[in-house]
Amino acid sequence: MQTVVKGYRGLSFLVGLNTDGLFVLATIASALAVGAFLGMQALPHP
Repeated sequence: MQTVVKGYRGLSFLVGLNTDGLFVLATIASALAVGAFLGMQALPHP
């Protein structure tokens, strides 16, 4: 039982560390998508 608890703690620690990186990647991707959308709206369409 102790092994299961230690494994769960280790897994939750790794997930906690990686969520910051996932938020950064999601923020960068959404900023690029919004920038591309605004750029397409600003340019005249042929």
